[in-house]
Amino acid sequence: MRHIVFYDGECPLCSTVKIAVQKLDWFRRIHWIPVQVAEGSYKFHFLKNRDIYDKIQMLSSKGRLYEGFYTVRKILTALPLTFPFSLLFYLPYIDRLLSPLYMWISKNRYDWFGRKPL
Repeated sequence: MRHIVFYDGECPLCSTVKIAVQKLDWFRRIHWIPVQVAEGSYKFHFLKNRDIYDKIQMLSSKGRLYEGFYTVRKILTALPLTFPFSLLFYLPYIDRLLSPLYMWISKNRYDWFGRKPL
């Protein structure tokens, strides 16, 4: 089973990052689904009442849910080329620094990059 990442398909930044990550996903470990598609599906009912537009979500291959910074960290860990770099994301207290940074970028992404139709 692959990881499933739920991303904002209307966000140009999110879509660009998705394309870059797909190129690095040599073993096809990650499947990408726009939240606009997933949110109405009963199959993904576990996303209900989650902040799916402001925090990227991941259902890991082991069935664990991640969101925001923790999804980014898990994605970097899953890719051979970024794995060594991802280890920095596990340093003590790094999440206290990078989670707010992730949220700041997320909250401002439409102002910076606009919005595109899905």
